[in-house]
Amino acid sequence: MRKTTYLLPVIVIAIVVALSAIFIVDEREKGLVLQFGRVVDVKEEPGLAFKIPLIQQVVRYDDRILSIDVEPLEVTPLDDRRLVVDAFSRYRIADVIQFRQAVGVGGVATAEDRLDRILRAETREVLGTVSSKDILSSDRAALMLRIRDAAIAEARGLGVEIIDVRLKATDLPTQNLEATFNRMRAEREREATDERARGNEAAQRVRAQADRTVVELVSEARREAEIIRGEADAERNAIFADAFGRDEEFFEFYRSLTAYARALQGGNSLMVMSPDSEFFNYLKSPQGRRALETVQEALPAPEESPAADESAAILPAPEPEPQPEPATEAAQALPNATE
Repeated sequence: MRKTTYLLPVIVIAIVVALSAIFIVDEREKGLVLQFGRVVDVKEEPGLAFKIPLIQQVVRYDDRILSIDVEPLEVTPLDDRRLVVDAFSRYRIADVIQFRQAVGVGGVATAEDRLDRILRAETREVLGTVSSKDILSSDRAALMLRIRDAAIAEARGLGVEIIDVRLKATDLPTQNLEATFNRMRAEREREATDERARGNEAAQRVRAQADRTVVELVSEARREAEIIRGEADAERNAIFADAFGRDEEFFEFYRSLTAYARALQGGNSLMVMSPDSEFFNYLKSPQGRRALETVQEALPAPEESPAADESAAILPAPEPEPQPEPATEAAQALPNATE
C-alpha cells in the first residue's frame, strides 16, 4: 500500500514530463525551439518533435501566404494632383530565425506594422515619380511591380518575403471630387459642342453640294431646252423659207391670213383702218373673203356685230380665248380660195 502511494505520483509526473517533452508541428506552421530565449532548433517538417521540458519552449509561426492591408495614404504625382491610394500586399515568413530576431516577442503584429511603413514609403516614392495619368492608365501594373521589388529589398531584413503588391483603389480626395467632376462635365460638353459643330459643317457641305447639283441640273436642262427650241425654230424658219422660195405669192397670202387670225381676236378691242390699207388686199378678193368666212366660222360667235362702213372697217373679235386652230383651218381652205 505504501509503495502504491509513492508510485502513482511518480508515474503521473513521468507522464506529464513526457507529454511536455513532445509537441506536434503542423504542416501549415514552422516551429522554433527556444532555450532561455535563444533559438536552439528549427522545426519545419510536420510531425512529432521533442524538447527538454521546463527548459525549452516552442514558438510557432504561420508558414502560409499572409495578407496585409496598407492604410490609405495620399500621394502627390508629378502633376501635383493629389490621389488617395489604397493597397494591400501578400507575404510569407521566409526565415523564421531572422524573423524572430527582427521582431522579437511581438511576432506577426510587429512585423505587419513595420511592413505597413515599408509599403507606404515605397508606394509614395514610386507614385511620386510619375503623373496621375500613368497611375490611372495601363501602366499601373508596371508601377505595382516597382513597388513590390522595392519592398522586397526592405522586407528582407525582417525575414519576410513580399510576394505581391496591389493597388486596390486610386481615388481623388473628397474635397477635390466636385471640382474634378465639374471639369470632366465641362470637357464632355466641349466635346459635344465640337461634335455638333462638325456635324453642322458636314450638313452645310451636303446641302451646298445638293444645291449646286440642283443648279447644274436645272441649268443643263434649260440649256438643252434652249438648244432644242432653237433647233426647232431653225427648222421652222427653214420650212418657211423653203415655202417662200417655192411660191412667193402663196407664202405672202398665208402670212396675211395668219395676221388676220391674230388681229381679229380680243374681247372689246376695236381696230379702225382705212379701206385702202394693204392689210385688206386679200379681204377684197373673192378668195380672201371665202377664207375669212372660213376663219370666222372656226371662231366663236361674238355677242354684238356692228355695221360695216365704207369709210372704215370695224371688225369685232371673239371672246379672249386662245385659238390655235384658225391658221390651220385657213390653210386648209387655201386650195378652195385659190381655185
